[in-house]
Amino acid sequence: MENTDFIITSQQSWDTEIGSTIKNTAVEIARNNRVLYINTPLDHATWLRGEKNRIYRQRIDVIKKRVPNIRKIKDNFWVADCPFMVYSINKLPTSGLFDFFNKLNNKKIGRYILSVLHQLGFKNVVHLIDTDIYRSQYLKEIIRPAVSVYYCRDFVIGVDYWRKNGSRLEPLLAAKSDIVLANSTYFAERFKKYNPNTYPIETGVDLELYDASVKKECPGDMQSLPRPIIGYVGFVTGMRLDSDLLYDIARERPQYSFVFVGPEDELFAQHRLHTLKNVYFLGAKEVRELPDYIQHFNVCINPQLINDITIGNYPLKIDEYLAMGKPVVATSTHTMRDIFSEQVHLASGKAEYVPAIDRALTETDDAEKKEQRIRFAHSHSWTNSVNKIYRIIEAFQSGENKK
Repeated sequence: MENTDFIITSQQSWDTEIGSTIKNTAVEIARNNRVLYINTPLDHATWLRGEKNRIYRQRIDVIKKRVPNIRKIKDNFWVADCPFMVYSINKLPTSGLFDFFNKLNNKKIGRYILSVLHQLGFKNVVHLIDTDIYRSQYLKEIIRPAVSVYYCRDFVIGVDYWRKNGSRLEPLLAAKSDIVLANSTYFAERFKKYNPNTYPIETGVDLELYDASVKKECPGDMQSLPRPIIGYVGFVTGMRLDSDLLYDIARERPQYSFVFVGPEDELFAQHRLHTLKNVYFLGAKEVRELPDYIQHFNVCINPQLINDITIGNYPLKIDEYLAMGKPVVATSTHTMRDIFSEQVHLASGKAEYVPAIDRALTETDDAEKKEQRIRFAHSHSWTNSVNKIYRIIEAFQSGENKK
């Protein structure tokens, strides 16, 4: 697909410092098409709290007209910041009140989007909604895209913020969309009952960043750590990771160093893992630094909890681990069994995790297995992922998969 205009509305700000599926997807689409990424607007509650991070300051600067509201990021790619605030609605007591003010927010956002589309000369747009259940609920009726695509890449309605109204509104948004994309077969099955034009797509990995052929120096804060190193990269959160399992594994193997690279939530920050001498929390790092850490892990892990959020989620970090050629041990979720079972040691509970890590360590220097992992990860490039999206959209436009 080439020379098509795409608009993306996402719950994630473009200025979020971590990488993500939607940001990488947007960049890949912009290689051959024009892309307009709408940043989430500031709401009144966030403004009152005054969270002085970079995203907040950017929004305030736009509202106060200190900086332009449209930024050209690169060729074919623009980010538009909303020069206004919207109502804070999630704590409203009734669904009627929520829907009333949500429609007002959508109208405000929709009118702004139309003005930017006109300014940039975008026409016959493909609207990609990245799990933005509230702010994009009524945009199809307002901006009237040529194709509307709802992209579910996480089970957000399992999170408190989205549970009350999201559980009600996500099926409605999926049903009215022309196409639904899900990043796992597990999620796709859930959405097919709302929209028959639902398709699973696998996400991708940044192969330029995660390039195992580029030899990287061991990061300074890891150089003195005893080996072998069993490592994890990503948000260290009790919503997704099994903290007690990690504690049991680390105690069972005191001769291994367990290293976590990424910000911790409150549960982990106060967890008894911090009392173990062979466990190291190295904190948040820049995205470009992460391959340096992974390259110097002996084994990579993804010890997820099994819950509604994780069971069908596609863990992007697995592709990143494999792209660096690393042996991986991960919790046996639906997606891991469906896609990664031949490349990753799958485990559940301490009784399986400890011997799986032991086995993975014996493969650290296996050149043939390393090459197999890298080759598999390369089949999950962002180019391949976005090409699947193109084929689905083109089939819809040709009438092959109309509702």
